[in-house]
Amino acid sequence: MLDTDSALYDAFVAKDSRFDGRFFVGISSTGIYCRPVCRARQPKAENCTFYATAAQAELEGYRPCLLCRPELAPGTSITDATTKLAHKAARILEERCGGGESIEKIAGLLGCTDRHLRRVFTKEYHVTPLQYLQTCRLLLAKNLLTDTNLNVLDIAMASGFGSLRRFNDVFKKHYHLTPTSLRKQTVAENHKNWEITFALGYRPPYQWEDMLNFLAGRAIAGVEVVKNGEYMRTVHLKNAKGMYDSGWIRVGHKPQKNVLSVTMSETLLPVLPQILARIRHLFDLYCNPEAVYETLKVMNNIRPGLCIVGTRVPGCFNAFEMAVRAVLGQQISVKSASTLAARLVSQYGMPIQTGIEGLTHAFPSPEDILALDGPIENHFGPLGVIGTRSRTIYELARKITQGEIDFTFFLQPEEEMKKLMEIPGIGNWTAQYIGMRAMEWPDAFLETDAGVKKALQPYTSKELLKMAESWRPWRSYATINLWNSL
Repeated sequence: MLDTDSALYDAFVAKDSRFDGRFFVGISSTGIYCRPVCRARQPKAENCTFYATAAQAELEGYRPCLLCRPELAPGTSITDATTKLAHKAARILEERCGGGESIEKIAGLLGCTDRHLRRVFTKEYHVTPLQYLQTCRLLLAKNLLTDTNLNVLDIAMASGFGSLRRFNDVFKKHYHLTPTSLRKQTVAENHKNWEITFALGYRPPYQWEDMLNFLAGRAIAGVEVVKNGEYMRTVHLKNAKGMYDSGWIRVGHKPQKNVLSVTMSETLLPVLPQILARIRHLFDLYCNPEAVYETLKVMNNIRPGLCIVGTRVPGCFNAFEMAVRAVLGQQISVKSASTLAARLVSQYGMPIQTGIEGLTHAFPSPEDILALDGPIENHFGPLGVIGTRSRTIYELARKITQGEIDFTFFLQPEEEMKKLMEIPGIGNWTAQYIGMRAMEWPDAFLETDAGVKKALQPYTSKELLKMAESWRPWRSYATINLWNSL
């Protein structure tokens, strides 16, 4: 992070995309705040004040710019925050801003007191958790007003305001205009009534084709489809009222705008914040590619082109789904694992009507697995899953359901990976792989992996582990680069 106002202003003048989302600029002459990449007329330095978060700028009375749209700014990765607790709390607030959960409850989920959370959060982000939450809701609502044809009441509820009156009051107080007035000032594209389309920003460059190729090779038939340069999947998520909402999502790439285009069925409106958070995780939108490359470019001394700037670590949309597929893939080919996962979905997944060819089922939940009568081998065996892996999947489902393993509120991924290895059938490779993709662990390294060894032959596993020490804390990105090189 640049540490002086002069350096920040220079980055603002340069429209340097590496700093997009890492600070915001309040402009006193207009009363608005912008992203550092904003293409509006450049303000004078004396009129600029710099803020670490959009919430901090709004706390000072600034309104979001209608041109650069601060709600599209990419977030920061888990290693960027000096306080992991504050960082994780911010992610939860973003994901659950539509649910009306209290700060006390979020603190409880993170295993601390609300007083401690407020203190740590305010020190890290310069605003209270409540102020940050309100900005999340306002920016989500602004995005919906700008990019969709949803009525204002639906937007108010989806953004977590609870009532239209409260939404109007808060919106007018902070942005000095009503939601309908904002909509009149923006020109939205025509959208189908049963679809919602969003844009999610990232820091360029982004190796989109490599990401799609990775996901396509591991797509589960019935749940996921990759075609025509887009990723599509079914969704089945629990909303704030404890009810499930089902539908589909489609994710494409708009490189000229440095955004991913996200389209989803309108049936998913009640779980919209959850979906956006999961897509950011799946496509690694918090990544700062220049920071990663600065450390990993030494890989190109081994072989030119081994590390490509802009390579992302594929995350996951459904942690249990990804973990099960990882277990199924032990000691067999990627294609064979996909076949077994597809059989499991066809037999035990929940049918979903999407109207999209190839999207027919939601992946079975941990509760679905535990509800099966009799020994689990009797159910999975006929599908081609051996007994040891069947029991591993069942135990994984049990531990997740009982809260012994947590893919959601983890603060120490390494501790969760140790818990995973206590399950018979899950060793270091599987735990590291799950940590890398489900828990945003940027420093996983699979020195015994066949692909990693092939990419760096003739080195031994011991030699690879020693070599990779210089790649910390980005060894997950090194692993993906090695796989992509094949």
